[in-house]
Amino acid sequence: MAENAVGWLEKDDGGVVGGPLIEAGPTGRGLGAARALLVGMLFIQVGGGLQGVLLGVRTESEGFGLAVSGIVMASFFFGFLIGTRLAEHFLAAVGHIRVFAALASMASGVSILHLLWINPTAWALLRLVFGVCIAGVLVVVESWLNDMATNATRGRLLSMYMVSSMGGLTLGQLLLNGGDPEGFELFVISSVLISAALVPITLSATSAPPLTVPEPLSMRQLISLAPLGVLTALCAGISHGTVLGVGAVYAAYEGLSTSRIALFLVSATAGAIAFQWPLGSVSDRVSRRAVIFVVAAAAASIAGILPLVEPGSALSLFLMFCFGGMTFPLYSLAMAFAGDRVPTSQLNGASAALVRTAGFGSIIGPVIGGVVMALTAPWTFFLVLVGAHAVIVVYTGWRIVARDGIPVDQQGEWVPWPMRASAMAVNLLRRPPRPFSRNGGSGPGKAV
Repeated sequence: MAENAVGWLEKDDGGVVGGPLIEAGPTGRGLGAARALLVGMLFIQVGGGLQGVLLGVRTESEGFGLAVSGIVMASFFFGFLIGTRLAEHFLAAVGHIRVFAALASMASGVSILHLLWINPTAWALLRLVFGVCIAGVLVVVESWLNDMATNATRGRLLSMYMVSSMGGLTLGQLLLNGGDPEGFELFVISSVLISAALVPITLSATSAPPLTVPEPLSMRQLISLAPLGVLTALCAGISHGTVLGVGAVYAAYEGLSTSRIALFLVSATAGAIAFQWPLGSVSDRVSRRAVIFVVAAAAASIAGILPLVEPGSALSLFLMFCFGGMTFPLYSLAMAFAGDRVPTSQLNGASAALVRTAGFGSIIGPVIGGVVMALTAPWTFFLVLVGAHAVIVVYTGWRIVARDGIPVDQQGEWVPWPMRASAMAVNLLRRPPRPFSRNGGSGPGKAV
């Protein structure tokens, strides 16, 4: 056996054994050292989750209008998309700790500045800056975790990363009940939580790692190898951006109380946590395309039923729980689907491209949702979600009929992947087997 160019052990017959050869560093990095990073990330996600739902409620009470509110909330995702690239540049220039401290401090200040300029243009710009900061912070955390990870700890680190990401977002949404959205207290709480993230990071004794940027892969190449993965990531981004961006706006316009607005959003993210692993496990045992088809069809059906249910009722919250459990795992399924078809040397680049694809979808989702609600009625929020998943259903069904799929025993291993992640998190993925080739053996994948 020999180590190949990307650090995977290759058998003499070309097979792959194990995962990336990443050694624990001399400073004793591991699960213990990663806790400071994950605690810091948890504070960031809680503060960011609170700010997102708070601003969604305030845009309604300030009379911004549905279409304008959608643009304001979409600005975060635009900032997030460009923030990963900026963070890579700053990391190479000044290092991890300085970048984290600078961006977390800026994000904390931005939270307070919303109180000084209450108008759509100012809030859109502030949301954009906040998105840049949060993206940069996650790049720091993810690249640091990658450097700490070994083959023995990789799976646990990824699980802890998922809990910090989705759990923090859920806790932040619940904190909407901690004060009056019309006052200043919740903005202050958001700012304090983000500032608190600086404590475990700056006091950590762990040395900062070198920066490793994934090798790029063109979108044209990725589409030729895994068109269904690209489409699923795009539509999943539209759905997630709509829910997280204008979900609170919709709930506020429907007249839900503060506690019900929080529960409306928490139900979706809680469903994501509950369904993520079971659906991923199923996708390792049956055709991945079939799982994507069924999950997208279920999400579209649930979104179609929700307008018929009383907003904020126990039934609507249960349906949102089920909807979140269907829509959020689609992004991880898209990642796994593409991983089955992309050559080993291009896996990192493919994952980075899918991150950008989903990010673009997250930008246009809130804009479309806000405009559609403004032109019709708030309940058409769900029609945007139906449409995004219907596109996946139709295209996946056509591909299943028109093209042969990869045998189940040649599929890679599914791993969870949060939407709010950058391309730096790609190395936390456990490597699947080599992709299925045109002749049925190992080698470059074929589009299916």
